[in-house]
Amino acid sequence: MNAQKFRYWGQRLQRLVTGSPQIDTTDYRTWQHRFFIRRLHFVLCLALFLYLPFTLPRLIYDTLLRQPLPEWWYVDIYVQLGLIISLIGLRSPWGRRHPNLSFFGISGSINIIEQIVETAMGGNEFDLFDDFFGWMLTFFIQSTLIPVRWRLHLISQIVTYCTYFGIKLSLQQSFVPSLWTPLGWVLSLFIMAFVATLSVYFYEQTTKTEFIARTEREIAYQKLEKEQAKLAAEQERSEKLLRNILPDSIACRLKHESQTIADSFSNVTVLFADIVGFTELSARISARELVELLNQIFSRFDRLAEKHGLEKIKTIGDAYMVVSGLPEEREDRASAMADMALDMQFALKQFNQHSQYNLNLRIGIHTGDVVAGVIGLKKFAYDLWGDTVNTASRMESHGIPGHIQISEITHQYLQNQYLFQERGTISVKGKGEMKTYLLIGKNERQQDEIN
Repeated sequence: MNAQKFRYWGQRLQRLVTGSPQIDTTDYRTWQHRFFIRRLHFVLCLALFLYLPFTLPRLIYDTLLRQPLPEWWYVDIYVQLGLIISLIGLRSPWGRRHPNLSFFGISGSINIIEQIVETAMGGNEFDLFDDFFGWMLTFFIQSTLIPVRWRLHLISQIVTYCTYFGIKLSLQQSFVPSLWTPLGWVLSLFIMAFVATLSVYFYEQTTKTEFIARTEREIAYQKLEKEQAKLAAEQERSEKLLRNILPDSIACRLKHESQTIADSFSNVTVLFADIVGFTELSARISARELVELLNQIFSRFDRLAEKHGLEKIKTIGDAYMVVSGLPEEREDRASAMADMALDMQFALKQFNQHSQYNLNLRIGIHTGDVVAGVIGLKKFAYDLWGDTVNTASRMESHGIPGHIQISEITHQYLQNQYLFQERGTISVKGKGEMKTYLLIGKNERQQDEIN
């Protein structure tokens, strides 16, 4: 906790000394205004801190000894009073809107009040001569610690000298101290004012140029970050779309490989499903209703494919194609597809219950070897080829509406887990005679024994 407090006050002291607020604005005038107020606050606190060690100990010392205070003590009290008033004004809302008055309060308290008070107390020429060194120190401290608004520095210097000339004129004294030559005196005044003001001018110009460059850099960085974020969002969106079109592993390979993606897979299970009578239905409803109908049905099928961990390949009109066992192999590929087929029938039944349609599915399933890959340069498609695909399509087209027809090979994988009705041997186009089965449902007794 002590270390945290130490860091906190260290940061406060650093901000107080530097007087430079964080750049949270792109307007130089606003930044300069804040910078100016911080530096004024620091200079006022510093000036009071430097005066107090001389006035308070002397007050205590002379009070204890019961002797009168020296004249310089009263001069310093008036100077500190002016600084305190300037500090109070600077900390007020009105003073923060008009910090130039506090600047003139600092300069006037140290340079002008001292002249007036010393003159009122009967100060001699040597006292006024001594002030030249005080003015020089004040001007250079102001230009070092408050290096902005060079016109204010010039005005404060002119007012200081005019006060000096006015006092000399009212006292009918020589403007040039006796210890100085007129040329040396003029050159000293000129150098004191000119060098201090010139340094403020150059610093202000440099700071303004640096601020503008730094602000432009920050704006450029912000624009770059926005562009990068936008680019990243677009890239993420593109990758999401790509993952929706292709399997994740294939999409990753497509981004890093320039060659054609083609793989061979053995013993995968392919399903084709077709909506019976859809062609006749499309002639009776509008195109919009037709698309909405297909979207509702196939969206349900998509959710089922995701649920069972299957890979949807494509839809062709009213036909739906899905595969199990690729691009990642799985032991339960056939059973997962059987569950998918049964759930598709149930999903369509629910759809019919909530709509005025009485649709039916014809589903065909076959297991075998396929070739899978990505074709085309635009609108990429992940597709399957091989005799297995053709046979699965034939299982669907030669099937019975409302039933799931599977090949004998697929039946061998599922015969102990599901209930079947043997359809017998049918003539399949391009394949000849094939023995097929109709999937009825799960073998609950077999499942209970497994569990």
